[in-house]
Amino acid sequence: MQNRLGQQTIQFNSQPMIISSAAVVGPKEEQGPLGDYFDKCLEDSYYGEQSWEKAERKMTNENLNLLLQKAKLSPDKIDYLLGGDLLNQIVTSNFVASKLPIPFLGLYGACSTMAEGMILGAVLIDGNYARRTINFTSSHYQGAERQYRTPNEYGDQHPDYKQWTATGTGAVLLASDGSGPVVTEATVGKVIDYGVKDPKNMGAAMAPAAAETILQHLEDTNRTPSDYDLIATGDLGKVGTKLLKELLADKELDIDQQHDDCGLMLYNSNQGVGAGGSGCACSAVVTSSYLLPYLNDSHLDRVLLVATGALLSPLTNLQGESIPAIAHAVVIESNSQNDAIGNQENRQRGTGFKEEAIQPVIESEDGENT
Repeated sequence: MQNRLGQQTIQFNSQPMIISSAAVVGPKEEQGPLGDYFDKCLEDSYYGEQSWEKAERKMTNENLNLLLQKAKLSPDKIDYLLGGDLLNQIVTSNFVASKLPIPFLGLYGACSTMAEGMILGAVLIDGNYARRTINFTSSHYQGAERQYRTPNEYGDQHPDYKQWTATGTGAVLLASDGSGPVVTEATVGKVIDYGVKDPKNMGAAMAPAAAETILQHLEDTNRTPSDYDLIATGDLGKVGTKLLKELLADKELDIDQQHDDCGLMLYNSNQGVGAGGSGCACSAVVTSSYLLPYLNDSHLDRVLLVATGALLSPLTNLQGESIPAIAHAVVIESNSQNDAIGNQENRQRGTGFKEEAIQPVIESEDGENT
């Protein structure tokens, strides 16, 4: 098949373009190192609503309207809406879709949902089934906590290895024409289950899936980590990042020079977020507001986004079941040919973007800031 590379990777011949992106986040995310990059930041987690769930719905509605405004398009110019969230029955996305006259495909990939939506949107465009698609996702710290773990009112302790579910929503608009970064390939992940049962330890559950997808992607494309300016995992956090690199080291693969994690980019260590960020919004808002502009102005040439998801069910967790996980990878490239040579030099050095980018303060194992 001409559109396939190896076992799990899709090659998009038409190279769908990301012509617009938008991100709205909560107050804690605004206080992090990327606070100035977001389109809008909420003053409080309720956002004038009576529940956190309604607040998530409101900010997602506003973000999609903002996305369309930035693209100067009306809803009737969009062929498909693809989205999902963390709440049961993806209720946020369903309510949001009910406000837009656009055919809707609801998705659930947990924190990998943004990449899953981008893959499916690119498939629709590459196959000439659509001209434009919107891909979106959202999460809310308080809403996710009381669904998956314990109600916030209980004052549950936050161990160091636990991650903080990002409050926010990210969206991208893919199109068959226009201007912007392009989606060139995607590696669809497999569900991996290493038997992790602790719902607070998302990094440990997701790291094996991220390692599996990265290895398969590099094998399918016959590339090495140095072929990328950045390999950005979705939300492994401090614990998952360490495990990922150990798993890849066992396969004699080193991604240290190219790798960063959206969960570590989103917050500073003094914000009390444990091992870093997680949630559907984590990779979505970092990609929509921070990474895509770097690709758009050719400071980055090629990025491998590996969004990770812990496929956690509150019910099965209470029954003592393990937490399956998945990771989907999307290759996003700059659409400018002018800086291709310079960015190739950056990839050969394994530096470039990471030298210039905001480097979050990460707390080391001994408690010191690095």
